[in-house]
Amino acid sequence: MAHFAKLNSENIVIHVSFVDNWNCVDSNSIEKEEIGIAYLKSVHGDDTNWKQTSFSSSIRKNHAGIGFVYDAQKDAFIAPQPYNSWSLNETTCKWEAPTPKPDDGKFYRWNEDTTSWVDLV
Repeated sequence: MAHFAKLNSENIVIHVSFVDNWNCVDSNSIEKEEIGIAYLKSVHGDDTNWKQTSFSSSIRKNHAGIGFVYDAQKDAFIAPQPYNSWSLNETTCKWEAPTPKPDDGKFYRWNEDTTSWVDLV
């Protein structure tokens, strides 16, 4: 299965579709994004805008989700910013807290008021 994100006019993901592989491959059985997009446009209309995505994040940095933004310059899907204090890692296109989450096996949540990780136990 190939996965495609439907974008609105502001490049915000409004839907994610799964397309059977045979609707995305050429005569040599090579998957091509443009073939999958042509198939989706034939189903959903020529005025729709699609970009391929993948669960493994092997293309476009992150698997697209509803509300994500497609950044054409980075060729990446970027999740909504979770907290005002978090910054975007320009390489991974993932949001990062100002301080790393502790890696001690405990469960934490982010507290935006104190801009720190809080132990849940």
